[in-house]
Amino acid sequence: MASDDQPVPVFPKPVTLRDVAARAGVSVATASKALNDQGRMTAETRERIRETARSLGFRPNSLAQSLLRRRSFTVGLLTNDTYGRFSLPLMSGISDALVDNGVSVFLCNVEEDPRLGQLHVEAMLDKRVDGIIATGKRIDRHLPVDLANLRIPVIYAFTQPDPDAVAFVSDDAGGARLAVEHFCRLGRRRIAHVSGPASFAVVHARAQAYRDVLAENGLPVTEPLLGAWSEAWGHEAVAQLFDGKSERPDAVFCGNDQIARGVIDALRERGLDVPDDV
Repeated sequence: MASDDQPVPVFPKPVTLRDVAARAGVSVATASKALNDQGRMTAETRERIRETARSLGFRPNSLAQSLLRRRSFTVGLLTNDTYGRFSLPLMSGISDALVDNGVSVFLCNVEEDPRLGQLHVEAMLDKRVDGIIATGKRIDRHLPVDLANLRIPVIYAFTQPDPDAVAFVSDDAGGARLAVEHFCRLGRRRIAHVSGPASFAVVHARAQAYRDVLAENGLPVTEPLLGAWSEAWGHEAVAQLFDGKSERPDAVFCGNDQIARGVIDALRERGLDVPDDV
């Protein structure tokens, strides 16, 4: 049979509110009120209409609902990091929380391209998203897109916000202070600090808090060792701390989990017990 003679597939028409009303034996207005939990009717009638809708596979017209409610129940999520070990759990949590509350997520990766970012923002506005959440690779860097002066709410999470914007960021200085104070309460007196690259603002915030707590407790202040966010650097830092002429530390405050893993492995290779010895 020639391709021109192939039968055209026939798809079933979507079930309408009118279909539900007819099957349930009520008016369209009554069916609408029952499905939207509005209007006055008996519980039996409301449940019969809902059960009819379920059995027919009826799905409300989301576009019509958004026009009536002036909400799209969709939130845009902008990022330039879709694979980072910190950004992925963050975006997953945002998505889960929104979906649990009946809100869809429109995820767009702007990478490092301002033009691409602007296209994504325009697409979100065309979709009439209720708001935008912006997150990125670094707290001290802006996303390459202008989100100022939009007519919808914009919230920043772990990326540099615009002035006066709503932003959720970690308290790096406060967290560092808690960690070093914990060492002090344990009776540790020679506390070292191994962290990431000096180009990160969070590194300096944590380092200053580290210095402040040591000074407040009358403990010797040593300069942090700065390197990479990696296990290899944690391993190398232990060599610097223990092979030098300075007094060996009895505690190490690490800038992230990868550094800590390298530090722990290196200490154990030297026959030291973690956390008893260090």
